[in-house]
Amino acid sequence: MTDHGIPLREEDLYGDPLRQFASWFAQAGAAGVREPQAAALATASADGVPSVRMVLVKSFDERGFVFFSHYDSRKGREIAANPRAALLFHWDPLGRQVRIEGPIEHTSAEESAAYIRSRPRSSQLSALASPQSQTVESREELERRVRDLERRYAHRELPMPSSWGGFRLTAETLEFWQQRHDRLHDRLRYHREDARWLIERLAP
Repeated sequence: MTDHGIPLREEDLYGDPLRQFASWFAQAGAAGVREPQAAALATASADGVPSVRMVLVKSFDERGFVFFSHYDSRKGREIAANPRAALLFHWDPLGRQVRIEGPIEHTSAEESAAYIRSRPRSSQLSALASPQSQTVESREELERRVRDLERRYAHRELPMPSSWGGFRLTAETLEFWQQRHDRLHDRLRYHREDARWLIERLAP
């Protein structure tokens, strides 16, 4: 368990926020955090009505942070109308949070297909069967849809879903938050300026 009284200082950070994130992400996994890749995703409609839900971030690199979902879900529709979003990772055993904000877009069809084919068949069936975010009569209706697909594609490869795939959020700002016992929590934020990352301290 991390001593939350240990300060997070500017000189402790890597100059590259992705490297800093990778370090904290690895430490969260090593500390036994369940699903360290889980993050709250905030989106907003075209007229600014917000919504938030949990997603699993499957990969991250210099291009951005990737998760997968239904393009016709509420999040998918909001991203299409207002293509900016925010992610929040919360790793409670370490007293840490990371906030990431920036523009968001679909991954390539090739990236989406590669991920979809890597999933268990049951997950692929569910993605095909579920009209995500739409009203359904009952759970039994969803289970019937899955059974129908199982029968239709028995011993065959499942088709690629036409409305399901990846999203990539490209980070413009990343804020690293470290809990402190005295409540003077450390907040250090990276932001881009002239193609380089600057670090600034925010008051808690």
